[in-house]
Amino acid sequence: MEPKIMILLGSASDFAIAEKAIDILETMEIPYDLHVASAHRTHQKVKQIVTESTNNGVEVFMGIAGLSAHLPGIIAANTHKPVVGVPVNVKLEGLDALFASVQMPQGAPVATVGIDRGENGAILASQIIGIRDHEVRRNLSHMRREFFFKVDKDEKSLGEKLKGKYYTKNIFEEKLDNSTNKINNGDKPDIAIIAGSYTDIKVAEKTTGLLDKLNITYDLKIISPIRDPEAFEEYMGEMEDVKLFIAISGLSAHVTGSVVAYTEKPVIGVPCSIRLDGLDALLSMVDMPPGVPVATMGIDEGGNAALLAAEMLAIGNKELQDNLLNLKKNQEHS
Repeated sequence: MEPKIMILLGSASDFAIAEKAIDILETMEIPYDLHVASAHRTHQKVKQIVTESTNNGVEVFMGIAGLSAHLPGIIAANTHKPVVGVPVNVKLEGLDALFASVQMPQGAPVATVGIDRGENGAILASQIIGIRDHEVRRNLSHMRREFFFKVDKDEKSLGEKLKGKYYTKNIFEEKLDNSTNKINNGDKPDIAIIAGSYTDIKVAEKTTGLLDKLNITYDLKIISPIRDPEAFEEYMGEMEDVKLFIAISGLSAHVTGSVVAYTEKPVIGVPCSIRLDGLDALLSMVDMPPGVPVATMGIDEGGNAALLAAEMLAIGNKELQDNLLNLKKNQEHS
């Protein structure tokens, strides 16, 4: 049994975060391997592991590191496979590691999840593999239901503790969708791109420009779940057969959180710099709760979102893989 996911730790002290990922991968029944290799102290070891693993069939890499956290970026520099970055809180509440992982230059995207969110890193890696693997999609759907039942149980437990005189209990029965993700039937594009506002369109154009070069089909919609929630829900239903989503928005970045609430497919988030240099949108996207990861890109990095999407879709697709490698080579020489 060959590993499909390679986990690299910058230090043995990061293993507590890796354990969260391992628990998820065991549940998903996805083979994985794990090594400790520092981007700075054992640079050649990292390169060797990544190069050989890429050639031997590993489909997704996970880099878990704290402090300057250059490990995910070094992994991305040496492979055309998707790289998930998990920043670890060692100092500065993990913000140093977060920025080192997420703010990558174009050409080497890292799908960054929240600080210490090893479980979300593994769920995101599973979603990527699930694009082509029905059994993994089925396991993801089952896990999603478990998260639903936990929230429901927590609500009932809390309700039993409320003793206020004016507390009036209302029962709301939410219908749980038990269907699993469908295989793309060819009638829909590969990717649905959702921008929250017309002010985000310049970033979206970076995404669509590269997708056009790679011959990847997509749909682009400008729609806000805050201003028009009914239309947003309708659009998500129309796009249920796409392979992945790209959500582009600034400010509070509700678009991204709303997209992950409606789908079990991979969701790539691109924060836009409208206020606070985009930090508000970045933190809103990346710091998601367990079970609903967002593959967060650097601020305004619509191009890297397209490249990451291509890396995801290129697994098992040699033609797209070749196109992606050629595009990256051309970018290096331009």
